[in-house]
Amino acid sequence: MQRSHKIFSAVKQAITAYRMFQPGDSVLICVSGGPDSVALLHILLSLAPEFSCTMGVAHLNHCLRKKDSDNDAEFVASLAKQLDLPCYIKKKDVRKYQKEHKLSLEEAARSVRYAFYDQVAEKNGFNKIAIGHHSDDNAELVLMYLLRGSGPLGISGIPPVRNCKNGNWQIVRPMISVKRSEIIDFLETKGLRYVSDKSNNDMRYLRNRVRHQLIPLLKESYNPRIVENLNRLSLIIRCEEKWIESNINSIFKKFTISIGNDKIILSATGIDEIDPAAQRRVIRKAIAEVKGDLRRITFSHIDSAISLLKSGRPIASIDLPDRIRIERNKDLLCFSKEKKRLRDINTKADDIEPVSFKYNIVKPDSKTESVYIKEINLNLKFSKINIENLPDIHCAGQNIAFFDMADIVFPLVLRSFRSGDYFQPLGMAGAQKVKIFFINNKIPKPKRLRYPILLSKGKIIWVVGLRIDDSVKIKPSTRIVLKAELILA
Repeated sequence: MQRSHKIFSAVKQAITAYRMFQPGDSVLICVSGGPDSVALLHILLSLAPEFSCTMGVAHLNHCLRKKDSDNDAEFVASLAKQLDLPCYIKKKDVRKYQKEHKLSLEEAARSVRYAFYDQVAEKNGFNKIAIGHHSDDNAELVLMYLLRGSGPLGISGIPPVRNCKNGNWQIVRPMISVKRSEIIDFLETKGLRYVSDKSNNDMRYLRNRVRHQLIPLLKESYNPRIVENLNRLSLIIRCEEKWIESNINSIFKKFTISIGNDKIILSATGIDEIDPAAQRRVIRKAIAEVKGDLRRITFSHIDSAISLLKSGRPIASIDLPDRIRIERNKDLLCFSKEKKRLRDINTKADDIEPVSFKYNIVKPDSKTESVYIKEINLNLKFSKINIENLPDIHCAGQNIAFFDMADIVFPLVLRSFRSGDYFQPLGMAGAQKVKIFFINNKIPKPKRLRYPILLSKGKIIWVVGLRIDDSVKIKPSTRIVLKAELILA
């Protein structure tokens, strides 16, 4: 293929600048069949002799679009055969995986996809995994993280090169400085076929609304170079993050007492004395080390860890998603990943004493409202979300609930369970006693008295940590959402 198109120089420059390839590398190119990955495949195949690399193709059929997904897999297999490249294709039911692991659809697809790439790389000797992310993808991601109130790590965007923790290979993105328009122009100029994914136009997904609505609006009304500027911001933050991380590493080592299997112990008194920004970084790093990543770890979780540090209680603990536990034991702060579910290793039901409590909760404005239930050592946080920014609610987990704000009357009441309580569990046709609901969900009798009950205008809207009432669920007409998050303190 002739290299007259300017896209070749942009890709080659990125490969050189980030040292993506070395002579003798074996590169697994991830091809969905869409324009980005097809362009990447043809470009890298053309450049392969120059970098002395061998190539292979990988495609995961997510089974999300039935026959269309099968057709995409057939297209990639045919393309790889035409180019005389080894091709590795796998079929995986992502929706089934999503339900089994209680993830959002996007998280489930990403997890399955990257696990497949890792398996192919390990089994077939590939040391580089090439993905077709480009500059528009990066700008969209940066904007999404800004809308979510992310910290610098999220705003740093998509890294051009990322080391895989579970193997001796790297993920590389040779088209990270290429525009989407340049990719389409390249494919049309060369007469290269690709497939189109109709779900990319589905406005139910935040990324698609950012891509097709928000960025065009920003270009037209605010800054025609918004994509370039977001990419520049990403680059600046990424460089600063690298420098900050190197400094945090030395602080982290200074306060590390021991590191073992799924456990890290830090000096609580030492961390308590450093700047709050550094505290958050050290805590995030400790969680990432024992968990393997920071997925599902939010600002509120880090904030709860800081509160644990500042509480003055010599013995206390909090539980985070994915079986992560942080324990304060006098001068020690222990981060661990438990092998069993945290609910199974917490205090035995027979040892739990019944308690009685009642709290009023005011309507959250721009800030998050929170209440600490000292009787059972729990935090409950409330915030408002516009429906446009609502994440995938179906797999948020039982400790997070979403309500239609129009059906809520403040102040809310948070109290302990009472005999005779009843509600209509989400998805059920009629009302049910909370006691029967507890029995059906195998909640031991001594624990039932410690489950918080959330009410609006005297009506139960959430058996906290288990199920909301059907009357306050998100509906097509919902515009403002109340989010409630339970954090074990």
